[in-house]
Formats: sequence, C-alpha cells, structure tokens
Amino acid sequence: MEFIAKNALWIGLAFGSGIMLLLTSMKRGFGGNISASDAVLLINRSHAVVLDVRDDAEFNAGHIADAKHIPLAQLPDRLKELSRFKEKPVLVYGETGTHTSKAASILSKSEFKQVRQLQGGVKAWQDAKLPLVKG
Repeated sequence: MEFIAKNALWIGLAFGSGIMLLLTSMKRGFGGNISASDAVLLINRSHAVVLDVRDDAEFNAGHIADAKHIPLAQLPDRLKELSRFKEKPVLVYGETGTHTSKAASILSKSEFKQVRQLQGGVKAWQDAKLPLVKG
C-alpha cells in the first residue's frame, strides 16, 4: 500500500498512457482516416481492397482504378460480396469523405479487421493529382 501511495503519479501516468495507446490502435482498426499518399501505399504494398460508396453517377464520372462500387445505401445488403476480404485492408471512400465513416462503421461491425477511410474522399485524391478511371 505504501508503494502505491508513493508512486500514485507514476501509476496514473502509466495507466493513462496505456488507455491512450489502446484508443489510438482501436481507432486505426475501424475507420482510421488516411491521406491520399498513404492510401496509395496501402493499395500498392498491402493490396488493399478499394471500396467506392458514392452513387452511380459519381462513380461513372471517375473512380480509383479497380475500385469496387457499392453505394452506401446498398452496403448493408451487399456485404456478402465483400465477405472474403474481412482480413484484408479495405480503403473506403466517397466524394468528400463525409459519408465514409458510416460505411467504415458498417464494415467494422461486420467484422472487417482493417478498415481505413480516404480522408477528403475522391476530392483529396484529385487534389493530390492522382488518376481516376472513368466509366
């Protein structure tokens, strides 16, 4: 008991650091935002599955190469199409990034282990001068 009393500050700091580390790693595990340049690395190095959750017209106007297209409204009903990718990194993006957190949440609740969001969506991708595929 004397040890705890004398070292309460250090024990509290260690406990707080552990909690912050845990929260940070949990956030990365489901829906952590990444920049366009980090997304390129994720795609190229980890062979991430790219998921576009925009509507049909936006997707056809331009999307990331090899992106799978499932509009956000249809995602809960079409999760089976993605089930084989539960252990792979999944990069989710929308037009500006505002709707991707909902998609990331749906995927995380469905036991997808490595969900990331493209911060700023396809607009950030274009701002970084990265290519889009049309059609």
